[in-house]
Amino acid sequence: MAATQSFAFIGSYADADGPGLYACAYDTETGALTLLDQAAGLQNPTFLVPADSARTLYTIMESKDADGHRVGAAAAFRFDPEAGRLERLNEEITLPATTCHITLDRTSRFAMTASYHGGMIGLSPILPDGRIGPVADIHRHHGSSVHPAQTQARAHSVIVDRNNRYAVVSDLGLDKLFVYKLDLANGKLAPHSETSIAPGSGPRHFVFHPELPTGYGINELNSTITVYGYDAEAGTLTAMQTISTLPDGYEGENGTADIHLSPDGKFLYGSNRGHDSLAVCRVDPASGRLEPVEYAPTLGGHPRNFGISPDGRFALVANRDGNNVVTFARDAETGKLRPTGSELQVSKPVCVRFAAL
Repeated sequence: MAATQSFAFIGSYADADGPGLYACAYDTETGALTLLDQAAGLQNPTFLVPADSARTLYTIMESKDADGHRVGAAAAFRFDPEAGRLERLNEEITLPATTCHITLDRTSRFAMTASYHGGMIGLSPILPDGRIGPVADIHRHHGSSVHPAQTQARAHSVIVDRNNRYAVVSDLGLDKLFVYKLDLANGKLAPHSETSIAPGSGPRHFVFHPELPTGYGINELNSTITVYGYDAEAGTLTAMQTISTLPDGYEGENGTADIHLSPDGKFLYGSNRGHDSLAVCRVDPASGRLEPVEYAPTLGGHPRNFGISPDGRFALVANRDGNNVVTFARDAETGKLRPTGSELQVSKPVCVRFAAL
């Protein structure tokens, strides 16, 4: 394989006795995926993140503690791009409840995980050899909100800002976004600020704009996207616009999931589970506010997560209930998506992440 080849990694719902984590070659000209390797022995490796070098990969999974209770864990893998093979390095318990999200700080020295069922987040060091170390810091949220799914705190994701100073935690159960200050020298997360949004929204995932002082949060329970002003010095968020992810007149059930910006920051995409589409929005280049463009069918049920290729040419959508990862060509001028006809069949895919070597 060429040293400059691109790759994509896929996480899924899976039993430990079957494959759940997939490594694929990614064709930058066609957007097509070719399966290279798969790893078994992981219970529900649903969310993953490659390190900056792409030679190390981290995925969440379910495990059990010494008393047999279900807990959150993470597994580290080494990826050999020449052989196209995954090698498991280790696994480590990250939180005392099952987890739903993992990310790295921008130096790839620490991993941060979120627990929906436990309403907490954790910080774990990445050891010099790439293995994940014992958890160093845990924070638990408390409270509830108005929706039946909001009887407790439900931390759903952790997203680090461009300066690697702060991390935003979307708590679906509390209708709040918490900002933590990263104290990487001491291996700590320090609570810093919080922002409340409309009761019953259910914030799930978040993304920072690559240039503007804005961030975008997708809200699972009321199928909306909220635009936030972000003060990078103060570490604070201010809600300034909320729009629906659904077309006018749609009355069926829906829950949103993932959110991403195009690399140039001109368009924003959010996934609808139920309507089974990606909501496409234009980003105002001055204010960062959103204007709907289209609602593109994902050609499979329950699009849990998706990825925009680093060059912005393609979107790869993981349809959990369609058992497929579908490739869409992206129009750089309009933001619209067009299916290429390429798809990869895998069982219950829910996360796609790109890497290049």
